[in-house]
Amino acid sequence: MSEGDSVGESVHGKPSVVYRFFTRLGQIYQSWLDKSTPYTAVRWVVTLGLSFVYMIRVYLLQGWYIVTYALGIYHLNLFIAFLSPKVDPSLMEDSDDGPSLPTKQNEEFRPFIRRLPEFKFWHAATKGILVAMVCTFFDAFNVPVFWPILVMYFIMLF
Repeated sequence: MSEGDSVGESVHGKPSVVYRFFTRLGQIYQSWLDKSTPYTAVRWVVTLGLSFVYMIRVYLLQGWYIVTYALGIYHLNLFIAFLSPKVDPSLMEDSDDGPSLPTKQNEEFRPFIRRLPEFKFWHAATKGILVAMVCTFFDAFNVPVFWPILVMYFIMLF
């Protein structure tokens, strides 16, 4: 490989057709994500609709309970990250007396900043549902399991 070669370049120095295709596909995907940013309610309604379609599919097919269990744990993990603060305030405090007012110029009040912002939470949850939906099309992911045990395990996670 010579000095001028980089990822995606063909022998003649121009990007390959495959590289250009996937780059363009990524740009279109990012453009749609950017356009959907202000429509919070619509995004969540679509995600809930996808979730409902997924649940109906699992119910009608009577299988893929492991995939559903993994999706539930993934969504629970995302939800906990969404509710958690980015910086743990208990680690920031020096005294044991509890929270106090700022005493220095650089100690200003900071609003609650989430560890996982709402948009990233929605994006990850929607991708998780779509991946789980794709998994229901393959019998390799339909592991036979007694589903009430999975429900009990999931409830115990709370």
